[in-house]
Order: sequence, then C-alpha cells, then structure tokens
Amino acid sequence: MSSAAPFDPSTYWRPETLRDWIERTVAIAPERPALVLSGAVMSYAELHRRALGLAATFRSLGLRPGDVVAAQLPNCVEFVLAYLAAGYAGAVLQTIHMPYRVAEIGPLLKHSSAAAVVCLAQTKDFAPAETVLALRSGIPSLRHVIAVGAGAPAGAVSFPGADTSDIFDAPSRPTAADQFVLLYTSGTVAMPKGVPVAYRNFLANAQLSVPELDIGPSSILLSAAPFTHLYGLYSLNLAFAAGATAALLPAFTPSGLATALETLRPTGVFTAPAHMAACLGDSLLTAERLRGVRFVMISGSVCPPDLARRVHDLMRDGTVLQLWGMSELQAGTFTRPTDPLEDRLGTAGRASPGTELRVIDNDAPAPAGQEGELQVRGCSVFSGYLGNADASAAAFTADGWFRTGDLATLDARGNLRITGRLKELINRGGVKFNPTDVEAVIDRHPAVAQSAIVPMPDPTLGERACCFAVLRKDSALDLDTLRAWLAQHDIAKLKWPERLEIITEMPLTPTRKIKKPELAARVARG
Repeated sequence: MSSAAPFDPSTYWRPETLRDWIERTVAIAPERPALVLSGAVMSYAELHRRALGLAATFRSLGLRPGDVVAAQLPNCVEFVLAYLAAGYAGAVLQTIHMPYRVAEIGPLLKHSSAAAVVCLAQTKDFAPAETVLALRSGIPSLRHVIAVGAGAPAGAVSFPGADTSDIFDAPSRPTAADQFVLLYTSGTVAMPKGVPVAYRNFLANAQLSVPELDIGPSSILLSAAPFTHLYGLYSLNLAFAAGATAALLPAFTPSGLATALETLRPTGVFTAPAHMAACLGDSLLTAERLRGVRFVMISGSVCPPDLARRVHDLMRDGTVLQLWGMSELQAGTFTRPTDPLEDRLGTAGRASPGTELRVIDNDAPAPAGQEGELQVRGCSVFSGYLGNADASAAAFTADGWFRTGDLATLDARGNLRITGRLKELINRGGVKFNPTDVEAVIDRHPAVAQSAIVPMPDPTLGERACCFAVLRKDSALDLDTLRAWLAQHDIAKLKWPERLEIITEMPLTPTRKIKKPELAARVARG
C-alpha cells in the first residue's frame, strides 16, 4: 500500500553489480553449478572465466563503457555470457526478442545507437547475422555483428569458444549507479520506448525478493519466459543474487518444458498462463514432473484462478505463485509461498520489498477493492525513457509516482488484481505489443482504406489480435492475404491479426480518432 512519507530509494540500494555477485559465489563455492542445461553443467568459476573472456573480446573490438551491445538470443549459455560480459566491460545490454525481424530489429538498433549485436548465425527459417549485417549501412553506430554458432557470414565476428584464453582486465569497474540493461516496452517500432536501467534498481529488486521466495544456494530456477524479457531476466537475477543455479530452457514448447522438468529438476519455475494452459492441454504437466518444485510462478498476463488451481493441485512439494511486473520496474508484486491459498490463486500478490503501490480514482487514492489507475514507486523503478523527454514526463505524477497505464484494485491486505489497461496494447500470452506499426503496414495494402487492431479475449493466451478494416471501393481482402502482406513486410508473426472483420466505416470521435474501445467491445461480444 502507499505511504504519505517521501520515498527514499537509496535505503534499498547496495553498491553491487552482477560481477560482484558472481565473484562472491566464486570465492566461496567456485564449483557450484551456475548453469545447467541438457547434458551439461557450468560452474560459477567457469561462467566467470568465460564472461571475462567475452568481455576481453568486446574490448578488443573497440567497445567501450556506455556502448550498447544488443543480444537477440534464446535462453542459452551465450545469452548469459553476453549479459555478464557486457556489464564486465561497462557496456549496456539491449535485449531483442527472438521473433523480431527486420521491421522491428532495425528501428530498435537505430534508436538505441547499438554498437554491436550478438545473434545467431542461423535459425531454421532466419539468418539473424546476415540480416543485421545488411542493416549496418543504415545504422551509423553499429560496428560489429557477433555470430553464435556455425556458419558465421563474412563480415561477422565468431562468438568465442570455451577454450578462449583471453582474460579481461580493465583499470576501472562499473558502479551500481551505471546502466547495465536497456529494455524496450510494447515491441513498438513507430515510437520506441527504451527503458535504461541501472544495476542498483533491478539488483535491489531481485536481492530483496530472494528471502521472500525462499530461494537459496541449492535452488534451481528455470524460466520458460525468454531472457530478453524482464521476467526471464528477473529469474536470472534471482539465481545470481542467491548464488543459485539457473536451468536453461532455450525456447518454450510444451514437450520441451515437460522434458526440462524431468531432467533438470528445477525447484522454481517461471511461466506465463499460456505456458501452463498449453502443458495442461497436452496432459504434459503431471505431479511426477512437478516433484521437488517449490513454486511455479505465473506472470505476463492475468492468470485465470481455475488455471492456477489446476497447477497448484498437481504440486506435492510446493505451491503456485503469481507476479505482476513491467520493464520499467521488474517485479512490482508477487504472492509469497506462505500467503493464503485464495491470494495465491486469485491475485498478483503484495508489493515486492522496496515497492509501494496506490490505485487512483478521480485524482484521489481509491478505497480497498475499488478500481482505478495503478501507480507505483520504489527502489527498482526506472528514471525515464531513452531520448524521450515527453514520454518520461507523462509517465510520472507530480509527486513522483510512475503511471503504469493499468487499471487495478488493491484489497484490504494489499493484494493486487489487474482489471484492464489504459494503454492500447495487445497482451498475447504475456508478450505485449503496440499495434500501431502493424496498422501502418496494413494501411499500405492496396485494398485497405483504414484499419485498426484491437484485442479479443482468448482463454489460453489472454488476448489475440483482431483487425477491423474498411476496404477501398471494389476491393476484397481475406485473413490469409493480409498475413501474407505482413510477412512480405517483415512484421513478426506474433503481431499478426488472428481475425479479420470487414466493416463499412470506422467508429470515430469528433476529432476523427478511431474508437478502439467500441471495436474491442464488438469483438468481445462475438
């Protein structure tokens, strides 16, 4: 709940970086597993050695403190190494989601002024390294492409192997006040909103969360969410804060998660409702596979209580938990293992340590249970968007609270329930995106006079995208044709509409803005 007293985030900050955390564990337990994956284990000592080697590679390429190093990688060893090594070298790691293609990658790299990109040489249907090399001429800051895996194209640098003997040695080290990650909200390209974060913000949030979640050195944490998302990064930060082990699941599939539960035996699992619904739908989530799991954390979108109950009922050794967070603050709330079952099944929990919440209705704090705009302040909250003074000013109230853009209620015990959004985002299985750039591409189709994309309810993913379109005279359009057009223009598949409604005219305000809530209400009615 909120406090009337001035908030001092420095009360919670500590003078530590990720390197300090890794070195602390290396000093006391160098052979403790830091990473586990199918058929392999990497100790903290080995992780630190390889991160130092990659940091040396970064410096040999001319990367300097403050430079942005972007990473488009799955949940693999190379991502973790890039995450650590960028910090060791004083650089800032920018994350780029794996489904993104040219239409998203180019504008984000240009906006961040990225100096280097670490990406796969090849996937089954995409050549990331070649793609980024082709973008380099239009991005003056971009100097290097570092390719992971066999087949690095000409012009790219190969990611250093495990046998590298290079050791990073710098005259100075980053401080807790230095930026270490750059996240982008909503996946929007038309107006990117970069969130630069200092060590002290997210590391304090993770470190204070560790005892609340009963995480210790023997814990094994597995994230089904991508490390390119704040939720996946949070799981890594929790592991390193506790000197625990991170179990790596490169990319989620129901069968892949089921296998990881059997072979890696995590004690904590970070998932989204869509992950759990898919596994339950395929009968892959069983009591035996969840044996030894102390908690399953569910986040990313609102979790139906019945879904949380089904997961909980399969857990012999632990419980289901829920979390609410944002790129701007990491974990804002979560339920604790000792909370009443009704809270763990039906709410996103209480404020994380060092975080305060309030719900505002008609410019005043709302009483318990009443809906309003959710606002937050705390030690993990960012200070402003990258190069976007107007958005930064609009994001904070005059008294310093961050406007989340969500509608919510807080109960008498301080438990949060998200009830809606003020922002026009599509939340597809926990991946939020702004449809503005997709609409701009659709509007360029010869058959389309005007388009609007709104969310439609979905029992598995929470929301899917529905496109309303007004067609030009004597034109026709179907969903397959529309999707082919978006593929032709390199729009990520996760942003494609999954329903098309042809209408004769858009509902408009007096100022000629499309009434999206009216369209969303139409599609919700079926």
